[in-house]
Amino acid sequence: MRGSPDSKSPFRPLKRQEQVGLGIRLVRAKYVYPGTYQYQDFHHTQCGASGGQISNYDDATEVQSCELGGLDDLATETQYVRSRLAQYINDLISLGVDGLRLDASKYIPVADIANILSRTTKKLYITQEVIYGASEPITPNQYSGDGDVQEYVPLSSFIRRHMNAVDNGNIAQLQTMPFSGKSPARANHHTERNAGSLNYLSPNNEYVLAYIYALSFPYGTPTILSSYTFANNDVGAPNGDKYRVPCCSDILDIKSELYSILSGYGTCFGTGGVSDASNHIAYGQGALGHVGINVSGWAWTRSFTTSLPSGTYCDIVHGSVSGITCSGPTIVVTNGAFTTTANAFDGFGIHTEAKIK
Repeated sequence: MRGSPDSKSPFRPLKRQEQVGLGIRLVRAKYVYPGTYQYQDFHHTQCGASGGQISNYDDATEVQSCELGGLDDLATETQYVRSRLAQYINDLISLGVDGLRLDASKYIPVADIANILSRTTKKLYITQEVIYGASEPITPNQYSGDGDVQEYVPLSSFIRRHMNAVDNGNIAQLQTMPFSGKSPARANHHTERNAGSLNYLSPNNEYVLAYIYALSFPYGTPTILSSYTFANNDVGAPNGDKYRVPCCSDILDIKSELYSILSGYGTCFGTGGVSDASNHIAYGQGALGHVGINVSGWAWTRSFTTSLPSGTYCDIVHGSVSGITCSGPTIVVTNGAFTTTANAFDGFGIHTEAKIK
């Protein structure tokens, strides 16, 4: 069991030499974690021909029994390792943790993950990174029984369809996306750097619009990447690299309130869609909310039919609610209709909790 070399997985022991805390280094012999794991708790005899490293991703046994990037590989088929990992997770639960993202899950057998999770003191929300590889025997759908599975390009039809729609100015097709129990992710720390996904450098506000759509449309449980700006692919967090884990995000903080609000409305939007051009889409559900997205280079003004009660609503894409005031523009609903403008490469969003009068 392991994560990628820069994994933050709770299932991954510290590497033999790894920077932690305030620049303090812990140096250990390989396979030795005093008081926690010893030699017998790792895979170390299964991959003699490859020198212990994964070399053939078409061999599921090798992928799940050999070492990735030199990381010690826990023998998760053993009872001690399973119980020790469950003990760690239960400690996190005692601290208030409600869910886990399992990094590099494809390197851990499905049955092992299921067994470990069965030992926890409460049911957690689980989302798993299982990167798709063409013709590989280990596939993302195999892990759906253990929790949500994060989708990335090229695997995800949702993301691929969304990216193509935005890039080609044809988002009308997104009205027909089906519900899914998956966990679509716009990007992770790998894909945002290798052009495999949208990122904060994507033109025409595409990154923000992608999140607006993902958080307001009922397709799975979206994952938001809280990241930071980077001048090249190897740059670290904006704190001088003194800490292993970034202390903060300098990208999504400015939109955190919008994302927080929308994240509670994923099942509230997604029906009653309209699109009067391939690069415009708007949708809502009953009397709960309404969203519109414009990926064209010109403003989109039109009237919409809605079941929202009459009143004045704060446009949460551009403002926030404080009492009965809105820090941004408002939209007035009268007798089941409203007229508004979505500027070029922009959108709008209103919902019942953003009603100010």
